[in-house]
Amino acid sequence: MIKLHLDADTSRKALHKALVDRGHDVTRTPTSWIAKNASDEDQLLRATARGRAVFSFNIGDFAPLSARHPDHAGVILAAQSKWTLGELIETLDHLLSSTEARSLRGRVSWLSSWRRMD
Repeated sequence: MIKLHLDADTSRKALHKALVDRGHDVTRTPTSWIAKNASDEDQLLRATARGRAVFSFNIGDFAPLSARHPDHAGVILAAQSKWTLGELIETLDHLLSSTEARSLRGRVSWLSSWRRMD
């Protein structure tokens, strides 16, 4: 089971609630262990310490950060302008329901890999 953290860029209350309501273990910035103004590196390190993959729109920062800290639990990236809230919910639900956590460890993945083409 994947434990996911929504970073500050993806941290929409509606997205978080929808995924939690679907039974997924999802946290979001801010939380008791990540401040609202935490750096991307801090968010990655704190999520990693808790075994959480990170979902972000911040491609420019998280791609190099994942290389600098290769023991992360997974980084999932998406281009913000390409997704509606409904598409994010459905695709993240599919990812979280169909993927094992170990397959994300140390990898950077594109959310579009789990987009359903119904």
